[in-house]
Amino acid sequence: MDYGKIEVIHQKHGDIIFFDWTDSNDGKADHVGIVDRVENNKVYTIEGNTSGDMCKQNVYDIGSSVILGYGTPAYQ
Repeated sequence: MDYGKIEVIHQKHGDIIFFDWTDSNDGKADHVGIVDRVENNKVYTIEGNTSGDMCKQNVYDIGSSVILGYGTPAYQ
């Protein structure tokens, strides 16, 4: 099932961010990260499996074409 890209107005700390890398661009999530913060139209993420087997912070423009969407887990 293909849900397409989801528009989210309020990304927040702890949300899961889903990516669809341009090499596949098939509307399916290829990678995920955790939103650290959102400032000045940028979303800062913590992601694993980047640049080899590293965990690091990345930053993207809010409107980046590689961002597929966001999800908010039901944290207890």
